[in-house]
Amino acid sequence: MQPVIRIRDLTKTYAGGFEALKSVDLDIDKGEIFGLLGPNGAGKTTMINIVCGIVTKTSGTVTVNGYDNDTEYRKTRGRIGLVPQELPTETFETPYNACRFSRGLFGKPPRPDHIEKVLKSLSLWDKKDTKIMMLSGGMKRRVLIAKALSHEPDILFLDEPTAGVDVELRQDMWNAVQTLRESGVTVILTTHYIEEAEQLADRIGVINHGEVIVVEETNRLMRELGKKELVLHLASPIEAIPSGLHGYHLELGAGGSELTYHYDTKSEHTGITALLGALHEAGIRFNDLHTSQSSLEEIFVGLVNKER
Repeated sequence: MQPVIRIRDLTKTYAGGFEALKSVDLDIDKGEIFGLLGPNGAGKTTMINIVCGIVTKTSGTVTVNGYDNDTEYRKTRGRIGLVPQELPTETFETPYNACRFSRGLFGKPPRPDHIEKVLKSLSLWDKKDTKIMMLSGGMKRRVLIAKALSHEPDILFLDEPTAGVDVELRQDMWNAVQTLRESGVTVILTTHYIEEAEQLADRIGVINHGEVIVVEETNRLMRELGKKELVLHLASPIEAIPSGLHGYHLELGAGGSELTYHYDTKSEHTGITALLGALHEAGIRFNDLHTSQSSLEEIFVGLVNKER
């Protein structure tokens, strides 16, 4: 299947010589939620703005549904909706009129039923006639999403969609994103909330210093790069790890009261059974144990630090 967005050898160098993007290659599949992670200044927003036609690239190609983003822009722009980081400027307008106007900008005929559907899906219908300046920060963020959906795009870019949104509204917006994907909309989101990408995204791309350093399915990324550890809470503290246990590369902590064992999540055999047997032979008893796995945030930080 042809990717809905195909980026090849994309570069962007600004007038001052700053290279924001360096030969980026990326494919985004139809109907997926793609999470784009990276530190500030990594190139996330630059790449989004190039695909959306807001920023001019230096070199490379971008196609949307097989159409070239430069030479066939009329066939690409109308298929894309963008939710920018900035809050709306039409503070004296209402959500309903803002969406109606945005739809008209794309040359779409009036569809009050669609505007109503979008506003209701984002819990904005009861605020449809309220001046945007009177809305909370979270509501204003929802208005941005509603405007981006007003012309019925099948690709939606969300640039930090839940910045400044409280936890309850953030969960509502996550649900709205899932609903969009179920309706066939391809969603690309950038976020600083790692749990947002972990919960929503089918695949994760990590960009740093203008280069995409990894693209992987979220679950596989967690499985392949995440570390699992077993922590044993000892019945009695020990001063040192017995020599017979050195092969397990254990870490002694909490004043000699904890042993930590790291194991490979990809391995068929974790070695835990053998470790427990070796602990018994060494006369080391434990009262409790628990396992944990690296979060996507830890994986992300590790990837970025590795590239520095």
